[in-house]
Amino acid sequence: MDKEIKILAIESSCDETAAAVVKNGREICSNIISSQIELHTLYGGVVPEIASRKHMEKIDQVVSAALKEAGETIQGMDAIAVTYGPGLVGALLVGVAHAKAYAWAAGKPLVGVNHIEGHIAANFLQYPELTPPFLCLVVSGGHTHLVRVLDYGETEILGRSRDDAAGEAFDKVARAIGLGYPGGPKIERAAKDGDAKAIAFPRPGFSDAPFDFSFSGLKSAVLNYLNECKMKGLSYSQADVAASFQAAVTDILTERAELALSETGEKRLALAGGVASNSAIRSSLQAMCEAKGADFYVPAPILCTDNAAMIGAAGYYEYRKGNRAALNLNAVPGLKIGERG
Repeated sequence: MDKEIKILAIESSCDETAAAVVKNGREICSNIISSQIELHTLYGGVVPEIASRKHMEKIDQVVSAALKEAGETIQGMDAIAVTYGPGLVGALLVGVAHAKAYAWAAGKPLVGVNHIEGHIAANFLQYPELTPPFLCLVVSGGHTHLVRVLDYGETEILGRSRDDAAGEAFDKVARAIGLGYPGGPKIERAAKDGDAKAIAFPRPGFSDAPFDFSFSGLKSAVLNYLNECKMKGLSYSQADVAASFQAAVTDILTERAELALSETGEKRLALAGGVASNSAIRSSLQAMCEAKGADFYVPAPILCTDNAAMIGAAGYYEYRKGNRAALNLNAVPGLKIGERG
């Protein structure tokens, strides 16, 4: 396709209000993110009603800023892409409603994007040369998936978490040891001063589903350790708990990814999702891929956390395939990867 395709993308699935302009699915013209982290930190986690209200306040501003930074107008866009699931229903509805309004007012096609597939597509922005097929490990606050990317927007799920997502476990453990929200970056910082071998936390797995994950048992093991220390009147090292927990998560993710590379014969592994910004996890997967002679891809941290550029990348390929959403598009908070709502 010779014609440049410009997508205005909107993301509001959780606590970031974001808009971006993306060209041909690979080039970021603008990527504006308004984060609510400081606000939700007061409550120890994301409060859905507050998130929705904040999206309402910010969404027009971030869309205007994205167009301005890109030097574009909405009439210069070829389509409007928006995250419609999975995520918090109220938060999703704000983005979906505004995207429908922009599309209707400007007479532009509307494209619905799966948030998880957006995370995978962040790799296309970081690595313009990357094309399917490849393996992708998606690790975020709400999802942990190991998938085979067969084509743009087409995935085969090899494994997934049967309970807590990795990011959810990070948040819960951080809260338990007094670090607070958001758990991921705070545990990573604390772990730098700790001994990753100080506490032998388990690495749960399933003999009948070797690619599946379980982080609930690991989280419970941390809580049991803390409770035992409390009952016995013993002190514990916050840094050692953080480091030992992070090491367990890292080992679990690396082992599953290594097995998937061996079993599928794929030679390329991509990492995606908010937890993908964790330097220990990135380093472990990088080293494993180097040892196996596989190529490793991971987006810059700003593209790992929720953003609209990744939605623009995924939206571009949906647009190219002729997928259009009607103006009755609704939020689907439980949308699964590969589903089209």
